[in-house]
Amino acid sequence: MGCRIADNFKASQHSLLYVEVSPAGIQRLEQRGVAVTPHDEAVRRADVAILALPDALIGKVAPTIVPGLRSGAMVICLDPAAPHGGELPKREDITYFITHPCHPPVIHTETDPEAALDYFGAIKAKQHIVCALMQGPEEDYAIGVAIAEEMFAPVMNSYRVTVEQMAMLEPALSETVAATCMTVIREAVDEAVRRGVPEEAAREFVLGHLKVEIAIVFGFIGSPFSDGALKAIERGKKRLFRPDWKSVFEPESVLEEIRAITQNNALAGVK
Repeated sequence: MGCRIADNFKASQHSLLYVEVSPAGIQRLEQRGVAVTPHDEAVRRADVAILALPDALIGKVAPTIVPGLRSGAMVICLDPAAPHGGELPKREDITYFITHPCHPPVIHTETDPEAALDYFGAIKAKQHIVCALMQGPEEDYAIGVAIAEEMFAPVMNSYRVTVEQMAMLEPALSETVAATCMTVIREAVDEAVRRGVPEEAAREFVLGHLKVEIAIVFGFIGSPFSDGALKAIERGKKRLFRPDWKSVFEPESVLEEIRAITQNNALAGVK
């Protein structure tokens, strides 16, 4: 993501300073014609600090940045996990702004083949983003959105949420639920192949059906599921899901997931 941001900021009117410590990261920046700025100098000069870091490193790196920022500076995090998990240093005179891409939608209108294959976004495919002002003056929200839209361009819509709501979107909705279900779908394809279905046929069959099913469930088309499909869904839910599966959205469950992400811990509460 840091490289995607660097690429999108090439034409920016902002003055950008890049901090990188790993040799591989420095090399990737050099390949983009970007020079690295020493950490202390960048912190001292920055009006906005963008933490393009893995979630598990935010709690370690943020304390080396936040105390040295000027009063009124903004810190932008690209994921709600560390902020919602209390990993950011306490400092009342700076702004914390959190943003995350929705990624290009499955149902889209892209006609450029390269855009259609931009799965993550921030290159050619249009995407939506979510934004939250965790702390700071209200006028800083518009500043944060403008920077976020530049980072994740091309952006269609920017949706305002709270940090708590963003944490429900990720990890609870997009990872705990959606990514888990997608993993199960892939395992189901593998099981069909193991039982004799040709691999290519199984893969294309399920990917095609997924597009139709997404269109039906999210209202892109007026066609309903067939009576047979509805009965299969009803039976399938009972066999595949625990009755209390929606508890993953409870605040304590979301925080438990976040602690596992930011602290690299196993989930102790799963039975």
